[in-house]
Parts: sequence; structure tokens; C-alpha cells
Amino acid sequence: MNAIFSSHTAIQDLRNHPAEVVLTLRRLLAGGAKVTPDPKRLGFYEVESNGVVYYIYESTPSGKILLLATWPAEEVLDEALQTA
Repeated sequence: MNAIFSSHTAIQDLRNHPAEVVLTLRRLLAGGAKVTPDPKRLGFYEVESNGVVYYIYESTPSGKILLLATWPAEEVLDEALQTA
């Protein structure tokens, strides 16, 4: 991602996630978390931490981050399937 994130980076939550999810994403981005570009969509990224994937969009003109979705990381799903 091009932007340098801080604890003041604007994050807009489009799906009404719990406040803790948005706060965690803010901390991850400010802390230099690994951000993986979506190879099919320009400006879209995945951020993964502690078994959760955050799908975000970086609005270049405004500098805002849009939180679009979250889901369990693949290893969490694999673990759940093995215990089922």
C-alpha cells in the first residue's frame, strides 16, 4: 500500500463490524502488518492477523481505508474442519 498508516488513519466500516474489529485493524495497519494486494482488484488488500483476514480498500484520493469484510483465516477453517 502506498499510504503510511498511523493510529489516526481514517477507517470507514461499511458492514457495521464491532468497534473492536475496526480498532484492531487500525492497530495492525499502524504497526506495519503484512498487507497483501488482491491480484484481481487494484486498491484492494487483505490484512491477516491472529486467525482473522480483513479485506480492505484504500481510497487513494481521500486516504481513507474502507473495511469491506472479515473472515476466519484459512488455517482456522482447516483446524475447525479437522476437529469436526
